[in-house]
Amino acid sequence: MENAFRIEKDFLGEKQIDIHAYYGIQTLRAKKNFDITRTNISLFPNFIKSLAKVKKACALANHELGDLTDVQKDAIVQACDEIIDGKLHDQFIVDPIQGGAGTSTNMNANEVIANRALEIMGHPRAAYHILHPNNHINMSQSTNDAYPTAIKITLHELIYKLKSSLRYLRDSFDAKALEFNDILKMGRTQLQDAVPMTLGQEFKTYSIMIDEDIFRLREAQSLLKEINLGATAIGTGINTKATYRKVVIKHLRDVTEVEFDNSGNLIEATQDTGVFVHVSGILKRVVIKVSKVCNDLRLLSSGPRAGFNEINLPPLQPGSSIMPGKVNPVIPEVVNQVCFDVIGADTTISMACEGGQLQLNVFEPLIAYKLFTSINMMRRSFYALADKCITGITANADVCMDNVLNSITIVTYLNPELGYEKCSAIAKEALETNRRVYDIVLEQKLFTKERLDELISPENILKQGH
Repeated sequence: MENAFRIEKDFLGEKQIDIHAYYGIQTLRAKKNFDITRTNISLFPNFIKSLAKVKKACALANHELGDLTDVQKDAIVQACDEIIDGKLHDQFIVDPIQGGAGTSTNMNANEVIANRALEIMGHPRAAYHILHPNNHINMSQSTNDAYPTAIKITLHELIYKLKSSLRYLRDSFDAKALEFNDILKMGRTQLQDAVPMTLGQEFKTYSIMIDEDIFRLREAQSLLKEINLGATAIGTGINTKATYRKVVIKHLRDVTEVEFDNSGNLIEATQDTGVFVHVSGILKRVVIKVSKVCNDLRLLSSGPRAGFNEINLPPLQPGSSIMPGKVNPVIPEVVNQVCFDVIGADTTISMACEGGQLQLNVFEPLIAYKLFTSINMMRRSFYALADKCITGITANADVCMDNVLNSITIVTYLNPELGYEKCSAIAKEALETNRRVYDIVLEQKLFTKERLDELISPENILKQGH
C-alpha cells in the first residue's frame, strides 16, 4: 500500500483520511473543531445504535418509494445492522458536544454507513459516486429530524434500563422492610423525637417513594414516542415525497419494535424541546428523593458511639488517613454526589432548551449529552446503592428500643387509656427528673409491665390507624 491515507473533498477543500477509516472528511473536520469533552459519541453505544436504526428505517422507506436500488438498500441495511450489533462503534469519533445542532454526529453516521456499504457492495471506501453519504444515506432526511429522533429512541431505551435499576433498588428496600418489621424505633420530625414507628415502616417508605417514580418514568417514555422524522430541515418536509412520512414511520416501528408516531405538526415538533425538559424534570425528581434517602441512611448510621447508631452500613473501606478505625458511609455519599450532578444537569438542560431560536434548537447535542450521562450515572449508582449498601444493612435493635424507652413521646400511646392530662403530667415529670416515661408509669402502677409492653409493642404501633 503506497499511502496510509486517502483524499476526500468537500466544498471547503480536501483532507487526508486514514485509509482504514470508515468515517470521512466531515467527521474529521468535526473531530478537529470540537475538542471539548475529550470523549467520542461512541461513549453512548445506545445512541450509535439508535442512529443506525433511523438510517435503516429511512433506507427501507426510500427503497419502497423507488429511490434506492435493491443493491443499495441491502448494503445500507447490512451496514446499519452491523452497527446495531455493536460493530464499527470506534469509527464514531466526534465529540458529543458540538456546534451545528448535531450535524457532525449525523454526518459521522452517514459516512461510516456509506463506506461500510460500499465495501459490502465490493467498492473501495470513498467511492461516493456509487453511494454517497448525503445523497443516499441521508436521503429524505436532515440532521434536524434524524438526530432528535435518534435521541428519543435512545432515551426510550435508557429509561427502560433506569426503571430496572429503580425496581432493583426498590426491592432491596422492601426486603429490609420485611426484615426490620418488628424493630421498634423513634420516628422524628425536624430532627426531634416524634412518635415510635418500626424500622420496617421507615424502609418501606423508601420503597414506596421509589416506586412512585418508576410510574412517572413510564409516563415520560410515552411522550418520547412522538417524533419529527420526515420533517427534514424545519418541518416542511422539503426533499421528501408526499408519502414518505407515513412509510418511514412504519419502517421505524418495525426496526425499533416501538410504536413511534409523528407529531401532528412537524414545524412545531422540530423546534419544541419540551419533552426533554419534562424527562430531565422527572430525573431530577428521582434523584432528589434518592438523595434524601441517602441523607437518612448516613444520619441513622451516624456514630457509631456518638451518633444515632440505629443501623449499620456495610464497612467497605477505611475512612480516614489519620483516624484509625473510622469507616465512612461511602456509597450513600457517592450516590448523593451523582444526584447533585443530575440536579445541575437539569439546570443545564433547561437553559439549553430555552436557548432555542426560531425553527430549531441548536443545543440538542448538549441536551442529549446531559440526559444520557445523567441516566447512565443514575442507573449505575442505584445498583451500587442496593448491592453495596442496602442489602448489607443491619439494625441495632437494642439502640432503637432504648431510644423509644428514653423518649418522652411514647406517652402519646398511653393517651387512649390514661387521658391527655395524666399523660402530660407524666411527660412533665420525666423531663424534670430526667427519667424514662416507662419507669414512671411502672412506678406509679398505672399499668402492669406486661400491659405497658403491649401498648408500646411493634404490633400495637403497626395497627394504629388501621
